[in-house]
Amino acid sequence: MPDRFTVQHREVGMLRIYLKPSDKIGSRRFWGAKPLYRELIRTAKADDIINAVAQHTHYGFSNRGPIRENGSEIADPHLTICVELVGDRDQLDLFCRRHGDLLGDKVIVYKQLEHWTIRRKT
Repeated sequence: MPDRFTVQHREVGMLRIYLKPSDKIGSRRFWGAKPLYRELIRTAKADDIINAVAQHTHYGFSNRGPIRENGSEIADPHLTICVELVGDRDQLDLFCRRHGDLLGDKVIVYKQLEHWTIRRKT
């Protein structure tokens, strides 16, 4: 069967930001405060980042803290959540420099990836 599609490759990066789902932003830390992970994703969208998602974890630790886990009846608001951003390295670097006030003491990891685009041959 002949190839009907082409694959284009380009280098991109992935930034992983580890935080607690209970981390909030704003002057009111309890009622009315926005979850930080949602604000990071909203900000990434406004900054034209190609992809941004929040992923919950089930068991683990972050920033040398204690091991946490979700219980069978109640979720642990301090168990790590991961916000993952995918974009050009320069774009992700700029995101961190612009929004450092949101990232403060978070564990942040960068990894080089390839973005593949599949197109039908003409």
